Amino acid sequence: MTDDENWADWSEAALSKAQDEGEVVINPIVYAEVSVAYAAIEDLDAVLPAEDFAREPLPYEAGFLAGKAFLLYRKRGGQKISPLPDFYIGAHAAVRGYRLLTRDASRYRTYFPTIELICP
Repeated sequence: MTDDENWADWSEAALSKAQDEGEVVINPIVYAEVSVAYAAIEDLDAVLPAEDFAREPLPYEAGFLAGKAFLLYRKRGGQKISPLPDFYIGAHAAVRGYRLLTRDASRYRTYFPTIELICP
């Protein structure tokens, strides 16, 4: 999907394994994050085909949980003034009971400790 020389092999293998084990779900925020590597939506859809990646909207419960995680982040000294995309992604996984594939395990473990992570 992206040409990250440090993580491409791990990411590709982990994603392939996740697809072998069941449905892989993305939301519009994941879609947006991946989109920065592509000039056209058709190119993005070619690497994230709907038949391989179930697409879900962000549940309102996830929005609420993302807000609460963001408040905790701010109380702990976080400097951002609006919730980070990771908060929405983590909250979506938490409210739906999904596993989460990530290379940034520390943030998810800190703010969403109930999520099962797939990480290096």
